[in-house]
Amino acid sequence: MCAAYKNLSPAALKETYDVVKAHFDALKEKALKLNMARGKPAKAQLDMVSDILTVLSDPADCVVDGVDVRNYGELSGIMAAKRLFADILGCKPEECFIGGNASLTLMYDTISKAYTHGLLHSEKPWCKLDKVKFLCPAPGYDRHFKITESFGFELITVPMTPTGPDMDLVEALIKDPAVKGMWCVPKYSNPDGIIYSDETIHRIAAMKPAAPDFLLMWDNAYCVHEFEGEFVPFEDILTLCREAGNPDMVFEFASTSKITLPGAGVSVMAASVDNQAYMQKLISIQTISYDKVNALRHVLYLKDRAHTLELMKKHAAIMAPKFQCVLRWLDTEIAPLGIAEWQKPKGGYFVSVNTAHGLAKRTLALCKEAGVVMTGAGATFPYGIDPNDSNIRIAPSLPPVEELEQAMDVFCTCLKLAALEQLTA
Repeated sequence: MCAAYKNLSPAALKETYDVVKAHFDALKEKALKLNMARGKPAKAQLDMVSDILTVLSDPADCVVDGVDVRNYGELSGIMAAKRLFADILGCKPEECFIGGNASLTLMYDTISKAYTHGLLHSEKPWCKLDKVKFLCPAPGYDRHFKITESFGFELITVPMTPTGPDMDLVEALIKDPAVKGMWCVPKYSNPDGIIYSDETIHRIAAMKPAAPDFLLMWDNAYCVHEFEGEFVPFEDILTLCREAGNPDMVFEFASTSKITLPGAGVSVMAASVDNQAYMQKLISIQTISYDKVNALRHVLYLKDRAHTLELMKKHAAIMAPKFQCVLRWLDTEIAPLGIAEWQKPKGGYFVSVNTAHGLAKRTLALCKEAGVVMTGAGATFPYGIDPNDSNIRIAPSLPPVEELEQAMDVFCTCLKLAALEQLTA
C-alpha cells in the first residue's frame, strides 16, 4: 500500500512525481483517442435492442385501441403508450403525455411555456417578472442548468447530500416568491448516482413554496436503470404531491433513451390532469402529435414494466463490468493516496469523483493531452463553475472494457500528476 501523498517528504514527492510523469509521457506516446464525455449506450446495447426496428411490420398492426397510428391526431399520445409509462412510473395513464425521442425537449418546452405564457397557477408569464430564480442541486446535470440559464434565470446551487438535496436549505430558499422551481434527478442522480431517500422525497412533495406556480422538474431518467442488484422500487411523486396538497407542483419526465435506441426512443411528461389540460392547449398550437408509430413500436416491444425490467437486466450485464472497471482502478490507484473521494453507484450512467480542491481542471486537461476526452470540469454546476474545482464526471458506458481499462489508466495517472504538481509547486 502506497502512502498518502500528504505524508510524503519533499524528496519522496519529487521522486514520485518523476515516476508518474514518466508513465504519463508513455501514455501520451500511445496516441489514444477515447471519448468518455457523455453517457451514451454502447454499440452492444444498441445491437441488443435493434430488433425493435422490425417489431411493427404489418399494416394491420398499426391500429390500436381504435386509433390508426399512421394518421394525424392523438396530441397527447396513444393510450397504450400512456398505460406503459404509467406502469413503469407508478402514475396514472391520464397523467401522461407521450413525446418524441428526447425528454429534454419536453423539459425545455415546459420551462419555455412557463416563460412565455406562465403555468396553471401563474399570475403572469415569467418573462414579465423582474427576476426568476431556480434551485439547482449540484453536482447535477449540465443540460438542466443550461435550459434555465438560457432563459436568464438566476441559478442557485443547492449542495447534494447522500440522501438528496440539502432540504433544510431548500425549505429556506423557497420562502422567496422569486424562487420558481427546482431541478431533481431522484434516482441514480446525474452524476453522483445517489437515490433520494424516502424522507427527502416526502419533504419535497410536502413543500410549501411562496410562489404559487413553483415548478418541480422531476427528471426520472434512470427509473429502471440498475446495473447491480434487483430493481429498487420508487414512490410515485405525483401521488405524493397530490396527497400533500400540491397536485399541480410537479412535472415528471422519463424516456426510453437508455432502454431502447436513444436516437429513436419515446419520452413522457407526467403531470396532474389539470396541468395536462393547460399544457396540451398550448402544445396543440405547435404540433398535431409526436411519432405515434414509434410509440406503438415501443409498446409492442417493451410490453409492461415487468418485461422492461427483464430487458434492463440484459443492459446491466453489459454495464456492470464497466463500472466495476472504473471503481477497481479508483480503489487501487487513487484511494490510498488521499487525493479524491467518489460514490459507488448501483445504477445510472456515471461515477462522480470529487478530487482535492483545485485538481479537476488540470486533471481533465492532462487527460485530453493524453487522448481521453471527458465531461468538462465545472459542467456539473450552474454556469459551469465548480467553486472547488473538484468534481469530475466519469461516463463509462460507451467504450468497450478493454478501452475503458486504458482510459482509466490515463485518468488515474493524470489525477496523480495534477495532485503532485500542486503539492510540489
